[in-house]
Amino acid sequence: MRPIRVLVAKPGLDGHDRGAKVVAASLRDAGMEVIYTGLHQTPEMIATAAVQEDVDVVGLSILSGAHMTLFPRVLTLLREQGREDILITGGGIIPKEDMDALQALGTGKLFGPGTPTSALVDYIKGWFAEQEA
Repeated sequence: MRPIRVLVAKPGLDGHDRGAKVVAASLRDAGMEVIYTGLHQTPEMIATAAVQEDVDVVGLSILSGAHMTLFPRVLTLLREQGREDILITGGGIIPKEDMDALQALGTGKLFGPGTPTSALVDYIKGWFAEQEA
């Protein structure tokens, strides 16, 4: 089976990327191919990179509170490019009711602070296995 390709991105003005780097390393350790875009990415930059890199998953790390704007924008841009097949997941400081609202719009599961990276790895692997089946 081919490796799962994941784009890890830090959209917006949030300047803290330690968590995103920890997640990227954990996904790599789990055998996934990881592209990390770095800080201060626009939704347009993220969607373009996701399509160009032909990723399976986009993981957004958002601590700035702009999750209700950034997740839907990336989702819309990918849909406009015909890439509804890409899983949008991520995490950060996101209240439960906002997680529920974002999932209703079409994002995958979202993760809060303190979630073990193994939970994200298991989630992505499970999602990917379902897509391949």
